[in-house]
Amino acid sequence: MLTLLSEKKDLEQDESVRKHETTYGTSIFTVYEAASQEGWVFLMYRAIDSFPRWRSYFYFITLIFFLAWLVKNVFIAVIIETFAEIRVQFQQMWGSRSSTTSTATTQMFHEDAAGGWQLVAVDVNKPQGRAPACLQKMMRSSVFHMFILSMVTVDVIVAASNYYKGENFRRQYDEFYLAEVAFTVLFDLEALLKIWCLGFTGYISSSLHKFELLLVIGTTLHVYPDLYHSQFTYFQVLRVVRLIKISPALEDFVYKIFGPGKKLGSLVVFTASLLIVMSAISLQMFCFVEELDRFTTFPRAFMSMFQILTQEGWVDVMDQTLNAVGHMWAPVVAIYFILYHLFATLILLSLFVAVILDNLELDEDLKKLKQLKQSEANADTKEKLPLRLRIFEKFPNRPQMVKISKLPSDFTVPKIRESFMKQFIDRQQQDTSCLLRRLPSASSSSCDHSKRSAIEDNKYIDQKASSIISNNQISLHWLKTSSDEETQYFLRACTRQRMLSGSFEGQPAKERSILSVQHHIRQERRKVQEEELRENHPYFDKPLFIVGREHRFRNFCRVVVRARFNASKTDPVTGAVKNTKYHQLYDLLGLVTYLDWVMIIVTICSCISMMFESPFRRVMHAPTLQIAEYVFVIFMSIELNLKIMADGLFFTPTAVIRDFGGVMDIFIYLVSLIFLCWMPQNVPAKSGAQLLMVLRCLRPLRIFKLVPQMRKVVRELFSGFKEIFLVSILLLTLMLVFASFGVQLFAGKLAKCNDPHIMRREDCHGIFRINVSVSKNLNLKLRPGEKKPGFWVPRVWANPRNFNFDNVGNAMLALFEVLSLKGWVEVRDVIIHRVGPIHGIYIHVFVFLGCMIGLTLFVGVVIANFNENKGTALLTVDQRRWEDLKSRLKIAQPLHLPPRPDNDGFRAKMYDITQHPFFKRTIAVLVLAQSVLLSVKWDVADPVTVPLATMSVVFTFIFVLEVTMKIIAMSPAGFWQSRRNRYDLLVTSLGVIWVILHFALLNAYTYMMGACVIVFRFFSICGKHVTLKMLLLTVVVSMYKSFFIIVGMFLLLLCYAFAGVVLFGTVKYGENINRHANFSSAGKAITVLFRIVTGEDWNKIMHDCMVQPPFCTPDDFKYWATDCGNYAGALMYFCSFYVIIAYIMLNLLVAIIVENFSLFYSTEEDQLLSYNDLRHFQIIWNMVDDKREGVIPTFRVKFLLRLLRGRLEVDLDKDKLLFKHMCYEMERLHNGGDVTFHDVLSMLSYRSVDIRKSLQLEELLAREQLEYTIEEEVAKQTIRMWLKKCLKRIRAKQQQSCSIIHSLRESQQQELSKFLNPPSIETTQPSEDMNANNQDNNIQPETSSQQQLLSPTLSDRGGCRQDSTDVGKPQRKFGQWRLPSAPKPISHSVSSVNLRFGSRTTMKSVVCKMNPMTDTASCGSEVKKWWTRQLTVESDESGDDLLDI
Repeated sequence: MLTLLSEKKDLEQDESVRKHETTYGTSIFTVYEAASQEGWVFLMYRAIDSFPRWRSYFYFITLIFFLAWLVKNVFIAVIIETFAEIRVQFQQMWGSRSSTTSTATTQMFHEDAAGGWQLVAVDVNKPQGRAPACLQKMMRSSVFHMFILSMVTVDVIVAASNYYKGENFRRQYDEFYLAEVAFTVLFDLEALLKIWCLGFTGYISSSLHKFELLLVIGTTLHVYPDLYHSQFTYFQVLRVVRLIKISPALEDFVYKIFGPGKKLGSLVVFTASLLIVMSAISLQMFCFVEELDRFTTFPRAFMSMFQILTQEGWVDVMDQTLNAVGHMWAPVVAIYFILYHLFATLILLSLFVAVILDNLELDEDLKKLKQLKQSEANADTKEKLPLRLRIFEKFPNRPQMVKISKLPSDFTVPKIRESFMKQFIDRQQQDTSCLLRRLPSASSSSCDHSKRSAIEDNKYIDQKASSIISNNQISLHWLKTSSDEETQYFLRACTRQRMLSGSFEGQPAKERSILSVQHHIRQERRKVQEEELRENHPYFDKPLFIVGREHRFRNFCRVVVRARFNASKTDPVTGAVKNTKYHQLYDLLGLVTYLDWVMIIVTICSCISMMFESPFRRVMHAPTLQIAEYVFVIFMSIELNLKIMADGLFFTPTAVIRDFGGVMDIFIYLVSLIFLCWMPQNVPAKSGAQLLMVLRCLRPLRIFKLVPQMRKVVRELFSGFKEIFLVSILLLTLMLVFASFGVQLFAGKLAKCNDPHIMRREDCHGIFRINVSVSKNLNLKLRPGEKKPGFWVPRVWANPRNFNFDNVGNAMLALFEVLSLKGWVEVRDVIIHRVGPIHGIYIHVFVFLGCMIGLTLFVGVVIANFNENKGTALLTVDQRRWEDLKSRLKIAQPLHLPPRPDNDGFRAKMYDITQHPFFKRTIAVLVLAQSVLLSVKWDVADPVTVPLATMSVVFTFIFVLEVTMKIIAMSPAGFWQSRRNRYDLLVTSLGVIWVILHFALLNAYTYMMGACVIVFRFFSICGKHVTLKMLLLTVVVSMYKSFFIIVGMFLLLLCYAFAGVVLFGTVKYGENINRHANFSSAGKAITVLFRIVTGEDWNKIMHDCMVQPPFCTPDDFKYWATDCGNYAGALMYFCSFYVIIAYIMLNLLVAIIVENFSLFYSTEEDQLLSYNDLRHFQIIWNMVDDKREGVIPTFRVKFLLRLLRGRLEVDLDKDKLLFKHMCYEMERLHNGGDVTFHDVLSMLSYRSVDIRKSLQLEELLAREQLEYTIEEEVAKQTIRMWLKKCLKRIRAKQQQSCSIIHSLRESQQQELSKFLNPPSIETTQPSEDMNANNQDNNIQPETSSQQQLLSPTLSDRGGCRQDSTDVGKPQRKFGQWRLPSAPKPISHSVSSVNLRFGSRTTMKSVVCKMNPMTDTASCGSEVKKWWTRQLTVESDESGDDLLDI
């Protein structure tokens, strides 16, 4: 960029131009001046004269877009975000906000009958005076109030009707003076009446009454003849402020902005103090400088510093000072002025925006209450149909009846309501359609699932019934022949789909909140109303009342109109959408329908054709341009016919004309059709034909209707229309006050003779000579007796060319131009020179109020409305941080850094070198060193250029070596994973190409290419610092999110450019309409309008386009044959364009930048998750995701969680239960499958915040329900696992004791059999339960996905029981919890065993008799101890014993 600026030294030989363009420092200085949008366009025009036009346009337009619109607005975002943080932390400094309550009531302490004190509300309007009751009642009546306001309105109208009548008219006794006396007496009587009724103390207790009393005193003094048309006129014009009471909304808005005046008043005092201090410093610094009159006195110094604050002509102030102080002190003075300008324009004005936004903010508690009401309001959608549909309710009902002709019956079947049959058929179809889609044999027999609005004849019903019966037969046959498992699978799949679609009876479609259920109910009620109208009125939902609802032609039109690209693949079982490789391109293609894509292309081609039109090449006389016109009209005719046949024109639910977009489509089509049919050959200026051509220029607005995102931009513009309208009323009120004052003080006083030597009007006649100067700094040496070149002109006594105050209309136009901060310096100088220095206060006060408060109100209101549309206006600070965190996590990606090679070979060493911080810092220093080479201009003729280019070549080879080392270390595939590496590879490749071309050609183009490569390389270091990366991300994401807003601005610009060519294409050159800036073609018109967007002398261009005879040549038949302008057209054209673009559209960019800065704004203290936390998580993720696939198995999540540190760390000693919950959440949400980077990060973000403070209502309810479910399931699993372990220990003890008893029994039986001959004793073998116990010892607990009831329990006396479902199941091994130590085994002595030889005793009975109470008590004690440890989360278990969920 700076190289191009340094090349401009050949443009002009002017000394001030050379000063800005010879060195690197002055180039930066010039860029800063251009970025301030002051004088940049003249630099561009000079560059156009010396360089190719495209290069100059590209450079300066991108400079303004990035520096003036994006980077500059980042300062506003910084101030707003910082101010919001300070407000939250130090809210006590300003005090609590007070609600908008009436000041007419107050509270006082009164003693009650019991002797206590209580606070009682007292009405200060309660009559306390001595007036009769009738007068008091009249004073309190609304009729009296409205009468006074109507009189104020009449007074304002009368004051606004005042105008200049000439020097010979006696002004102090005209009708306006008499009317002012009458109104003054009326309002004085009003004040006396109120004082009489309320008493003086009760009267002045109200702030409004104090203001009225001040106006009464001031206006009473104003009607005194000697004080009339003096500074007391302010009191007269301030009566208009009383009209704010007419509108409660306006009154509330004014109170919101100016009610809490502590902050705004403090900021105004701070600004005034800053101006006074800086004016005093500047006075002391520059008062001794010769040939500099801007700082000779304190008033002059104050005006100069105030001029820099408003940015109007601040470059002229600085240039004059720099030229006066000389070259030695010029850099110091330049830095002084730039620092002051930077602070005043970027920080001070941003503070005003921050304060206004803060005044529009609500308290945190009030925000939460508003959120509830807003949710209810969103759920309460309109149940009422629009008027165009409710009109059918005025006609009698004629329900449609159908008759089933093919139904076998011996009786006559009466006609049945269509709605009944439709409900029955659709319901049967819905039950079978899901299953039929899944059957391999019936996939081709699935019927149509689109709900039909009506049934035309009996054939349709018969076809539907037969298709359902056949489908049912097919499905039943398949179910009979299929296996039970397949049948159950398909039935479960059908059931799941019906539940998801909300059609499963008896079950909710999904877990919904109460508000969403209400919203769904209201939508259903609206659908019911439409269905009733569709049934009872045959002409309802019939396009043009002739096309049937289910006619084949209408169905065909529906298919054509609604066909769109859909490449998203869905899982046939789960229904989840699979991501494709080019999903972004597919999403773009599926953004609109095919028909809309065709019309978008046709509209763009038509707009390109209109770009070639000009006053000298008109479409009426150019057959090639008429082709595009015919194509557009034909294609739009086909489009509208298809849409009307498919959706209807007006009286259908989805009609073409159902909103403003449809009206605009029909309007554009009719205008294009009329113009094409008419095609006038002669178009007079200011005629209907020219108006038709201007309306034809609205064609680009079709894009707003065709693209959904563009419609969203329009909604964002008009959704805040109420607040923007209120701000406009406030500014118009301010302008009316100052315009009325200006008319009464300056009307007729600004006129002057064009001959500077003539002071009186009587002497202003004849002719005089004007000298011509080529340049103000060009001093021509004249010969003795030789005069400067010039010409003779007549003397004229006239007002200034661009403004006057002779009537209120002209005064408001002048003040509107001043409000845009353009031309106010000229107004100030004229008023001071022709009226008096004291009157300069007038324009300074207006500029201060208009600039600091008025314009910042637009910025604040647009930002507030943008936040409200985004749903962030009612968010608390914690909720906004949470939303920013979620958006930031969506942008975050895994580190595209391949793992280090395993061995310690050459690649591993290269990897260590390239990833070392010292290596990265060295590369950053080399990039900066290469960028320094651009501080000197690279010129082919300059001998210094060759060494500089050679050094750049050396740097390029170093960067080639860097890229080569990274490719070796990471492998080509690993290197290509990172976007930053790709960018470095691209820039390095360009650098190599430049080196080859440089040594081959060695011309100016190769030098320019080398400079561009260095600039591209410089941007690579922006991502290596956190702050620079944050600002860069803010700018980049703002550009991405504001794409459609920028496109919308361009479309509006294009419409105005086409209209400008028609209206002002042949206007003669004037003060600012010249060979560079004119409307002769659409391309030049776009550049002029872009200049107007920046505010660069837009008012002077407007006045040039207002030129009227006798200063131009009119033509009554052809507008292209005249060089006159259009006064009314120019006024509406330029003012509307400047308001829409500069006040609204550009402020939307500011709102987007503020939103994105708050998204990336991060500090370690206040943010939920900082950049260091995210960076640490990315590093840990790369350690776990060794294959760099972006997904990991669910069982690896626990390893990832153990490695985390910082705010995301999970302490296993204290938060072991939380660890289990987090692991189970991942498995529950993803069914044990793979989890992505964002899945784990989202889960950690929810676990790291206080959800009750950060989440909104519906999200909070859903999250709490999920967490409760997880806690319950984890508790069940833990209890189940512990109980199984307890049972295993009990079974082991029982098995051990049973084996001992069995061995003793066998030994005793053998011994007794030798000595005795007892009856036969049956040896009891171990029962099947024992075998089951032996098998159960090798079976592990079941997985978490197999959730069953808790069984067996401790109350079971048969401890050896086992569930039959556990036998033979494949089960996964769990990690082990360290359970409480097992109780001591029960000692069983042989002597304690009572053997009954006379009966059969099984092993189970023996075990049950072995002290069962002791085992149960010990197990219960273990349960109690274990739950105590788990609930108190004080376990001392190691991390290796965690449950593997």
